[in-house]
Amino acid sequence: MKRFSEKYLISKEMKWEKLGGGVSRQFLGYDNQIMMVKVKFEKGALGAPHQHFHTQATYCASGKFEFEINGEKKIVEAGDGVYIEPNLLHSAVCLEEGILIDTFSPVREDFLSGGEVSYFGDKE
Repeated sequence: MKRFSEKYLISKEMKWEKLGGGVSRQFLGYDNQIMMVKVKFEKGALGAPHQHFHTQATYCASGKFEFEINGEKKIVEAGDGVYIEPNLLHSAVCLEEGILIDTFSPVREDFLSGGEVSYFGDKE
């Protein structure tokens, strides 16, 4: 398995990987220590409650989302950021079609392995 991404990842030249439930992604760069992923959500798409040992920071590039982190809900819109400590239960519902830029440390090996992402399901 390749341990790092290309130096330049040009979004308009890349295909979206469909994850199901109205969610698609593009990898924007990674190595062993960090990963950045662009995630596109259709209105109503859900990132079901889940947790992982990775530190996560998310930038809302467009749209509107309701995040819940460790039982606390907050509306996040374009220009806002979210920080998720390792192992905290979190989820998101897309209220208005949009794009999130997720960063993880360390790299999400489960994303690179090609396995399915279990927390993206049918739209509500």
